[in-house]
Amino acid sequence: MAFYDAITDFIFVEDQPKHADLIFIPGGACGEIAQRAAALYLQGYAPRILVSGKYSTLVGSFPGPVSPPSYVNRSFSRECDFLSQVLIDCGVPSSSIIKEEQATFTYENAIFSRKQTDSLSLSIRRGILCCQAYHARRCLLYYQLLYPDTTFFVCPAVTWNTSRENWTRSPESIDRVLGEVERCGSQFHEILKNPLSFL
Repeated sequence: MAFYDAITDFIFVEDQPKHADLIFIPGGACGEIAQRAAALYLQGYAPRILVSGKYSTLVGSFPGPVSPPSYVNRSFSRECDFLSQVLIDCGVPSSSIIKEEQATFTYENAIFSRKQTDSLSLSIRRGILCCQAYHARRCLLYYQLLYPDTTFFVCPAVTWNTSRENWTRSPESIDRVLGEVERCGSQFHEILKNPLSFL
């Protein structure tokens, strides 16, 4: 066993999809996560998709999609608008898409998604989480925190050419994955001591 296998197993969470009440997309500029969600929706795994995301709080606006290439030069005001368009282009009807338009970082994706499902009186017993593969653990932790009674199935998409098989092969992927390890520690440090401090 390579010394980094424990990191790989911790960060790259992935489950077989199972039928659920809702598919969650926690924002971002990579359309592959919406394509994965659309494929699962069209296979009948869930009746609706909740797309979360305004833009990154670090940037202050949505600079636009980074992938797939056909979307890169198109303008969208918010992450959820971009990801919703990808869903529609993949064949998901707009009536099956719920937008969350406020979140500016991952914890807010979970917080505002919960507020949205509560406002719609949706009971989410089982949820599918479609996120970036290297972002899977942190997304799952946040959504489990906000949906403690929900069973989640993580069905990620590989983005930025960073996967469980190849993340140690480039400096950029190493930075992404180890950055996630660091954030899982630094961000959850305060949450664990005071779970309601950011709500």
